[in-house]
Amino acid sequence: MAALQASISEAAGGYRIERASTVGGGCIHRCVVLEGGSRRYFAKLNDRTQLDAFASEADGLAALAASGARVPAPVCRGEAEGEAFLVLEYLDMRGTGDHAALGRMLARVHSVRGEYFGWGRDNYIGSTPQLNRRAASWSEFWRDARLLPQLELAGRNGLARNLLEKTERLVDAVPRLLAGHAPAPSQLHGDLWSGNAGFLPGGEPVLFDPAVYWGDREADLAMTELFGGFPPGFYSAYDDVAPRTPGYARRKTLYNLYHVLNHANLFGGGYASQAERMIDELLAQG
Repeated sequence: MAALQASISEAAGGYRIERASTVGGGCIHRCVVLEGGSRRYFAKLNDRTQLDAFASEADGLAALAASGARVPAPVCRGEAEGEAFLVLEYLDMRGTGDHAALGRMLARVHSVRGEYFGWGRDNYIGSTPQLNRRAASWSEFWRDARLLPQLELAGRNGLARNLLEKTERLVDAVPRLLAGHAPAPSQLHGDLWSGNAGFLPGGEPVLFDPAVYWGDREADLAMTELFGGFPPGFYSAYDDVAPRTPGYARRKTLYNLYHVLNHANLFGGGYASQAERMIDELLAQG
């Protein structure tokens, strides 16, 4: 803990860690709450190979904060004794709060526009590298930087041949499935499901664990409907600020396929079957 203490002291003023408590914080990193005096911090620890993952997370959090979102502010990051670390502002969060405020906050994030699809650096979706190469066309970006890498990874992972063949057909169909849809490049959270949003004691929403890029705002909204979804008040508040465009209900399956394929690559199990069903639905659209 000496390196953590020294890094925090350099970034935020003299600090002495008096207690470090292990807490839950996801399935990738070890997480601890650091306490000393009246100050607390949230730290993520992992092998030094995760240095770039922590750098990309800090980059994403800073981008979201600049667009008006409440996030746990990055304090410092680094490496010591073979371990990488990322220290964040400690926030006392819970799973329930003002979902309408969360919808409005996401609409503010999406109102920030870029000049291209992609991002200034690659990052990660979970533990999977996420390519963010620049593209002028949204359909080109979604095909080449999202679905194709998952297809290539599925091949290396030995997923079922019929899933690979269907995914190849689906990749070829992306320009047709997105024909006539020309979204502006909006700033996205990139990995927005219910587990990556929380609320302060007063109900104020907080976003964390981003995988940011410039993309179609509907890709964020689609993912909020995966893995449990958000309450109706979230969507009505979002639509009051920035209504979804016609055809969203059809496109969201294409967008969520990326995340389901990623889960199939990471965890296997029923995600591969779910991805195949989604592809069948998309290919049936003609």
